Amino acid sequence: MLPEQTVFAHQGELMALSAGLFWAVAVILFRITGRDMRPLSLNLFKCTFCIGLFLITSLVLREPLFPDLPLHTYGIMLLSGLVGIGVSDTLFFASLNRLGAGFSAIVNCSYSPLVIILAALFLGERMRPLQLAGVGMIIGAVLIISRDENDRSPIRRKDLLAGIALGLAAMLSMAVSIVIMKPYLPQVPLLWATLVRTVGGLALLAVGFSFNPRRRDYAAEMRNPRLWLPLAASSFFGGYLAFTAWMGGMKYTLASTAAALNQMSTIFIFILGIIILKESVTQGKILALVLALGGVVLITFTAG
Repeated sequence: MLPEQTVFAHQGELMALSAGLFWAVAVILFRITGRDMRPLSLNLFKCTFCIGLFLITSLVLREPLFPDLPLHTYGIMLLSGLVGIGVSDTLFFASLNRLGAGFSAIVNCSYSPLVIILAALFLGERMRPLQLAGVGMIIGAVLIISRDENDRSPIRRKDLLAGIALGLAAMLSMAVSIVIMKPYLPQVPLLWATLVRTVGGLALLAVGFSFNPRRRDYAAEMRNPRLWLPLAASSFFGGYLAFTAWMGGMKYTLASTAAALNQMSTIFIFILGIIILKESVTQGKILALVLALGGVVLITFTAG
């Protein structure tokens, strides 16, 4: 199969940036729904809802659901979704529930340096000295928020540290999933790859749900009609739109460049968290945000 061609210049970069915006809107909505749902049930609903949308889109666009590709390519995409959606998103929702949108946005700045490090190690993408400096700045931002004594939000110290650890684990899982699939992306259809990854994520979640002793509680949360509208909205932005744009960014440009542009979601989440969720603003949080975004700028403009 011939690889898909880009439609316009900088298509990958624009899709990666769009993914950051879509994800920021979704995070605020996920934060609201996450108050009434556990991470597993939230992720289960998101994946199931998005698979339905991807199937409808594939039928409308007459995209093949089973293209003529090697069997191991199917396996790689499923594995990438298992790690990057089934594991990573569940960890992310658990972190978001503990930290709130503002803190979570800063911790998630670890995403781009982790992708860059793994891309340099396993994909041969080069890291430059200024990129290493950016990585250090982002790590420093995470350390600052973990020790912010002026934050008056109701987050307990135990939840803060657990939320940071869960958030870092989520970003590492996502970075691993990118390294797994990136070499295969140029040869596969974008919509198909997004659909198969989501199926892989759902498969892992379904297994976890089946063996969980509280599965009836999870099922009851997903059947709550009061949550259907916010769940559908958050899944549409965070699954359908963000997944597709994110995959396009990874497909049409370097993983390190796409990851850095994805990271612009940080500033959107931070601002929306203050405006919509009324989250607290402290000097430490602002310093961490500036430091983290400075690291992203260094990474972005020195990537290549």
